[in-house]
Amino acid sequence: MITCYVVDDERHALEVLSRYIQNTPGLQLLGAEENPLLALDAIISGQLTADITFLDVDMPQLSGVDLAGLINSRTTVVFTTAYPDYAYQAFEKNAVDFLLKPISYERFLKAVSKVKENQQPKQAIPAAEQSNGYFFIKTDVKGKFVRVNFEEISYVEAMQNYVRIQTATEKLTTYLSMKEVEEHLPATDFVRVHKSFIVHLPKVKTVEGNQIMLSNGCVVPMGSSYRATLMDLINARLLKSKRVN
Repeated sequence: MITCYVVDDERHALEVLSRYIQNTPGLQLLGAEENPLLALDAIISGQLTADITFLDVDMPQLSGVDLAGLINSRTTVVFTTAYPDYAYQAFEKNAVDFLLKPISYERFLKAVSKVKENQQPKQAIPAAEQSNGYFFIKTDVKGKFVRVNFEEISYVEAMQNYVRIQTATEKLTTYLSMKEVEEHLPATDFVRVHKSFIVHLPKVKTVEGNQIMLSNGCVVPMGSSYRATLMDLINARLLKSKRVN
């Protein structure tokens, strides 16, 4: 049984593909979602795991192309759109097929066959490598998601069951663990310096004793068991004289 998920902000298109899936032996419809941000949350959280995700390209809040870049290591993407000009962008995101609306049942079946032919165990891509320099987090406002760009993060702080992400302009609190955030940050630029702190190396201004001062003036503690990892990253960028005294 091949499991399917449909994401499209157009209700009619959503209903057409849902009906095709339900009427095709060997396919199972796991869900149909009009809001791309809710779809992202369902897939990233593991709440919904589909073999194929039929994804509309042109959607508000989060485009199908951007969404595909965040989920294509977890599901096989088949794009749908009324605009043929999007084809190049679609295949850049490793989409298996590109369906032009209105979608006929025959064309839908060809896309499913193509997925079956190309189906093989996916090698997991580290989350940080396929996140395109940002991720989205839930806020304490119901239904609100905030985009966080890696380059804007100064540090991440653990706060019991939550984490606080300090950016250049704001503090964002979300219900995640430090491990979950750390997995989505590139290890070359972000380093755990304390059980409760991750710092963005390009934002580090000084390191003295067990204290790290960041470019925004914030001071973060450094745990002794994390010192070696931080110093390895600093030494890799440390200018050293080759002159002989």
